[in-house]
Amino acid sequence: MKLLETISSFAGKYFAFFVIATAMTAYFIPDAFTRFGAYITILLGVVMFGMGLTLKAADFKVVFTQPVPVIIGVLAQYTVMPLVAFGIAYALRLPPELAAGLVLLGCVPGGTASNVMVYLAKGNVALSVAMTSVSTLLAPVATPAILLLLAGQWLPVDAKSMFLSIFQVIIVPIALGLIVQRFFPRAVEKSISVVPLISVAAILIIVSAVTAANAGNVAEAGFIVFLAVFLHNGFGLLIGYLAAKAMGLSENDRRAISIEVGMQNSGLGVALATAHFSPLAALPSVWGAIWHNISGPIIATIWSKKPASTEARGMGSAPAGGAVAGE
Repeated sequence: MKLLETISSFAGKYFAFFVIATAMTAYFIPDAFTRFGAYITILLGVVMFGMGLTLKAADFKVVFTQPVPVIIGVLAQYTVMPLVAFGIAYALRLPPELAAGLVLLGCVPGGTASNVMVYLAKGNVALSVAMTSVSTLLAPVATPAILLLLAGQWLPVDAKSMFLSIFQVIIVPIALGLIVQRFFPRAVEKSISVVPLISVAAILIIVSAVTAANAGNVAEAGFIVFLAVFLHNGFGLLIGYLAAKAMGLSENDRRAISIEVGMQNSGLGVALATAHFSPLAALPSVWGAIWHNISGPIIATIWSKKPASTEARGMGSAPAGGAVAGE
């Protein structure tokens, strides 16, 4: 178990490098990875189950004790990111599948890797965890509805089918994780440190499958998609911070909202795009899985060297073991 914990910690720390290496390998040797495409939904369910194992009632305490920052952050998550994605898709004149895929990336909830980034950035971790949890629970309704409104012009969106998909791949596994945690607490406590390793492995397989399926498109559309994801992430980080500042929130709240809004659950984006659109539409979320895990550590490192204006709440310890689950 100690060895697995060490490997798990190492995998979580260098996740971005593993994602890049996996994507490159799948691009050059696609035939070795295309078989995994059929397991994308199951793998994401495994990741969400890991998230359920780590959630606790205390994670929602801030929702009731300090609801304003949570409301601001979640509203920004489901307004700023979809609208920015919509604007970028138009500005760059993306083809329909890529445009819909980018908007889908903007419509998914925040990824839980953001919780670790907020911790490193000396931000409000309790707020970050609460935002991730609330936005994830709202996803079955919010994601299909917003996607139908903004992306229906490019590709047909079956909101009902997508609602069922998100419910099955997110809500059910999280609920199962909570049940297991409730009835088998000792077993969960002993194994929780290994959850990041399982999550990392699942996300890497998902990235490899979609990259392999898009091997023929990456060379042609790779740069424009990366540019779109780069701009989307950058605007999310900036607008999230400015929105929190405009509402008079403290510096550690601003950092939490900025990172939480800017980092998406790209694994969910990949699964939904593959199931409801096409492998090409999943390409923005694949780039998101790569870039978010590069930009996140960069901004966290910069902020870690600058103390927040007030003492960060929820900073007593690092986030629990499922930290990389959403990415």
